[in-house]
Amino acid sequence: MTARTPSDAHESALVPLAVAAENLGVSVKTIRRRIADGTIRGYRVGRLIRVDLDELRQSLVVEMPTAR
Repeated sequence: MTARTPSDAHESALVPLAVAAENLGVSVKTIRRRIADGTIRGYRVGRLIRVDLDELRQSLVVEMPTAR
């Protein structure tokens, strides 16, 4: 059996809600609302809630089409 290294498998970065909110420029309350309505996925680690930054960016950041 071979040992897996982080470069072999994509490791998700689970971060606290405050870090995610600061990274995206929104409030922690917004992140909690999106978890509650199912827009984004929250992960419970013990009593703490974490989010995956990659998933968060894919689901919340929307590219606006140009009017041209």
